[in-house]
Amino acid sequence: MTERSKPPTRQERQKCWKLRDEYFACLDSVSIIDPTIVENDPQKAKDCLEKKSKYEDGCMASWVEYFNKRRVLDIRQREYLEFSKQQSGKPPS
Repeated sequence: MTERSKPPTRQERQKCWKLRDEYFACLDSVSIIDPTIVENDPQKAKDCLEKKSKYEDGCMASWVEYFNKRRVLDIRQREYLEFSKQQSGKPPS
């Protein structure tokens, strides 16, 4: 999707979110947290390359960058919280 001066429509946003979710689910299936790994070494996620292409074509570049960074941050935060709970002796919720 090309960068535009007007914001995306509701349908364009929903399509982008759907494509993002499909791509991230594929990355989850091959245990890849950081989407930049796919750019640097496509063979690690060769089954996800088509979904990656659709995701990048269907979303604005700024959104792709944001979603990719947010994914890594969210996963690391969850891992850290889980680790903290284990260290404190509290059962996981």
